[in-house]
Amino acid sequence: MENNTRIENLARMFDMLGDTNRLSIVVYLMGGEKSVSDITKHIGMSQSAVSHQLRILKDARILKATKIGKAVYYSIEDEHVETIVESGLVHMVHEG
Repeated sequence: MENNTRIENLARMFDMLGDTNRLSIVVYLMGGEKSVSDITKHIGMSQSAVSHQLRILKDARILKATKIGKAVYYSIEDEHVETIVESGLVHMVHEG
């Protein structure tokens, strides 16, 4: 039963990372913590659209947020997320 829960949770995480915009945000944040405005500029989406995606990723515990003054900064929740994404990127290089 516990194994099924883990599989379901992993499937939800892959579902969250299956969206191109969300995955682009995660890959960008693998370079370190960034502000919402930095993410918005890099991704090329409206701030409201980026904020929506950030909220989804935060709720899924893929990202964490830190508020400093009026600015909110996002970063990867833990190194396991980075490892999974990095492994996927390396796999794409070896695919052929």
